Order: sequence, then structure tokens, then C-alpha cells
Amino acid sequence: MFNFGDVLDLPLIWGGLVALSVFIYVLLDGFDLGCGILFPFAGSDKNRSRIMNSIAPFWDGNETWLVLGGGGLFAAFPVAYGIVMSGLYLPVIFMLFGLIMRGVAFEFRFKSSTRRHVWDSFFFVGSVLATFCQGLMLGALIQGLEASNRLYSGGPFDWLTPFSIICGFAMIIGYALLGSTWLIIKTEHKLQVWARKVSEWLLFALVAAMIVVTVFMYLSDIVAIESWFSLPGILYLAPMPIIVVLLFFLMRKDLTGEREYRPFLLTVVLFLMGYIGVCFAIFPYIVPYQMTVYEAAAADTSLSFMLVGAVIMLPIILSYTAFAYYTFKGKTDHEHMY
Repeated sequence: MFNFGDVLDLPLIWGGLVALSVFIYVLLDGFDLGCGILFPFAGSDKNRSRIMNSIAPFWDGNETWLVLGGGGLFAAFPVAYGIVMSGLYLPVIFMLFGLIMRGVAFEFRFKSSTRRHVWDSFFFVGSVLATFCQGLMLGALIQGLEASNRLYSGGPFDWLTPFSIICGFAMIIGYALLGSTWLIIKTEHKLQVWARKVSEWLLFALVAAMIVVTVFMYLSDIVAIESWFSLPGILYLAPMPIIVVLLFFLMRKDLTGEREYRPFLLTVVLFLMGYIGVCFAIFPYIVPYQMTVYEAAAADTSLSFMLVGAVIMLPIILSYTAFAYYTFKGKTDHEHMY
């Protein structure tokens, strides 16, 4: 049997595929979680219905990428999966509970006539809970997990630190900005005007949160910060603050103008800047700062076999995702469409 490991760096490729899946999940599920975070503040029941209708055709498909990222981690880096899931067991469980609350709200809200406020609360609380837990997990991973003898050796609450809590709130702000700029695309009239105003405030808040997280990392002497401020990392990352400033002023201009798509796309680029920074800080570790992608990778024969499946399935997933977004393009209204 031909082994791709003879000609390809399979651990690095699979690390890249897992990272790509996580990033696509953050973007796609990020905007619909962001819509849930903004949901109670929309002003009227019809506006809340418009918000829910704007994401109803997409929300469950968006979570495909969470399954793909988690499944890829389990299959390609089983030791890393065991350490990460053991260390982050509680926030993962609470995140899944939040996602379940959202799913229940989608199914029941439009069917309810007397208890709609209950399902509105489920949708909001589930969105905030899932988002906050994702931020907690991100902060815990950046700080690093304790491991020895290829097993998690930390405590059950090591993930709960001031830094991870800050990351949780920063994630709420970021997802809310993704959600508000998505609503600029999908809504019109008063709701779109409201989304533009909210986006402007959230843009300031997100840039401030990025600065706070960076300063906290520096003051806390987190290992990840060393690669940012040492050679050659500082040379690679030096353009990023300039890019963020340019994105900030472009978005401010767009939010006070007539553009609909570009604020969302610029927010995506903002997230990309942050994601590149995180990946650069922890590379080549898959379990920061304990185990590299090479130490945690499965056998080359397994990675080769799975790569064939990934090459076939990824274009299929991307194709039906693009088809769904194309099919349900345009503005939404408050009528029952789910």
C-alpha cells in the first residue's frame, strides 16, 4: 500500500486541516451564535423572528465543522484528543449544553403561541453559554495544559483562570460583531440601521478586547507571547497591528455608509488576524506546550488512509455549504419559514 508519509508531512497537513476546520467553524457558527447573543435586544418580536430566520437555514450545517474539527483531532492526534478533552471536559460539556438549548429553541419557538419568551430565553442563554465556553477553552489552551506520560495531569478546574474568563468575554464580543454584520446583509430598514449602530460599538469593543488580551498575556508571562516578541516571529507578525488599524477605519467608514457585505468580510479578516496570531504562538504544539503535532500524531498509515477520505469529503462539504448559502441568499422577514 502506498504511504503518503513517504512524500508528505502528514502530521503537519493534518494539523493544518484541523486548524482550518476550527477556523471555518468559528466564522460560520460564530455569526449565528452572535445573532443569538444580540437576540433579546432587537426591539420587537418581529425583529427577533427576522434574526432567527436569517440563520435558520444554516445553523445546523455550520456545526458540521465543529464535528469535523473534533473528529479530525480524535482520528489524527488521539493522544492530544485525550489530553485536551480531559483537561477541558467541563467547558466542553457546558458548550454542548448551550448548543442543545439553541437547537431546542429553533424547534419550539415558532410553534409556541403563549410561551415564546421561554424559547427566546433558551436561544439567548444557549448562545451566550456556548460562546463563553469556547472563549474559556481558547484561553486555557493558550495558557497551556499540564500533561505527563501522554496523559492529562492537571486539575478539573485548571481551565478556569482570569485570563480564560477574559477570553470568554472577548469571544462574546467577537461573535456578536460577526452576528451584527451578518444582520446588515440579511435585514433591511430599521433592523439594519440598528445592526449598523450595534456593529460600530462592538467594533470598538472588539479592538479593545484584543488589546486587553495581548497585554494580559504579556503581563502574565504566558509562554505563547515569547514567539510574538522574539525573532523571527516579530518580523512575521509586525504587519498585523497595521492591518488591524486599517480594518478598523475601513469598517467604521462602511458602517456609516451603504455597504452591506464588506463589514462582515472585514470582520472575518479581523478574526483571521487573531487566529493567525494564536496559531503562530502555539505552533508546532497540538497540546500547548507539552506535545507537538509530530509527537501526538497517529501512525503514517492511518493518516494516509484518512487523508484520502478528507480529500474526497472536504470539497463535498464545501460545495453543499456554498449551495445552501446561495439558495437562501437575500433578505429575510418575520414570517415562519423554518
